[in-house]
Amino acid sequence: MEIPHALREVLEQQLTGSHHKQILSDAQTISMRYRTQKGKGERLLTSDTEALAYAAARMPATFGAVSTALSHALAVSGCKPQTLLDVGAGTGAASWAAESMLPLKSIACLEREDAMIKTGELLMRQGPQALRKARWIRFDLSLENIPERADMVIASYVLNEMTDAGRARALQKLWDAAEMMLLIVEPGTPAGFSHIMEARQALLQRGAHIAAPCPHEAVCQKASADWCHFTCRVSRSRLHRQLKGGEAPYEDEKFSYIALTREKCCCYGARILRHPQVHSGHVTLEICTPDGVRNVKLSKRDGDVYKRARKAKTGDMIGLDGEKP
Repeated sequence: MEIPHALREVLEQQLTGSHHKQILSDAQTISMRYRTQKGKGERLLTSDTEALAYAAARMPATFGAVSTALSHALAVSGCKPQTLLDVGAGTGAASWAAESMLPLKSIACLEREDAMIKTGELLMRQGPQALRKARWIRFDLSLENIPERADMVIASYVLNEMTDAGRARALQKLWDAAEMMLLIVEPGTPAGFSHIMEARQALLQRGAHIAAPCPHEAVCQKASADWCHFTCRVSRSRLHRQLKGGEAPYEDEKFSYIALTREKCCCYGARILRHPQVHSGHVTLEICTPDGVRNVKLSKRDGDVYKRARKAKTGDMIGLDGEKP
């Protein structure tokens, strides 16, 4: 997956005028803080150079994760949001992702750190009109009530930075602000998945409905002994490779997510939970169905569904037993 050309171009412009050693040092410092201090409610980033380093290192992966999750949710929900609240916006990656998929009329980015706001505004000046018109609001989700509502609310990589009590309060605020859909994206780790499960349980009790990834609203079978996550592959620029300390021209971002809606969704088929294992003459899949998680084996005799399974990816929906995907 590629980030929008306008975003890549403006990032490169800003990084060209910066001291690369400082950017690399800041990227390493931020990475260490997120590994050792997240979940404590502390400020993890404050300076302009740190915000730019964060944008260069993390925006492609966040854009990819949100885009992938949102495409799955929109395909099932039938929602057509026109207004967006990007809560805990960082430098705006989720807004770039949503704008690339929806005809948004207004975007509001709520962010705690002034350096993030400054960098996010700077990057969006080179984007499409909806992004250029986006409003940036200094806001701390752990302390304040969300000041307005929107068709869609996105909170990407936000809950993992909060305390247990803070997450519970935040979930209520996020859901109350969403007119149509709330999308939450977290790291594809056991901890990240546990936060998604907290959101799933709490908001189903408040009348929410699941658009994706679950094709049901029963108890999650993965919650007891495993975790559910998905992957998107994101292209890396030369500087991005330097910031991430790798040589591969891409990175695989693992993420967990849940999309919740006000209206019940019509969900057909099953969600693929692990990368399909393609063998000679057959494909094996781990899938989540309305009846729970199961493993299936498809062969040529299964016709079109077998052909689709051979080309499918983790996270895709697939129709089985005559269902439409």
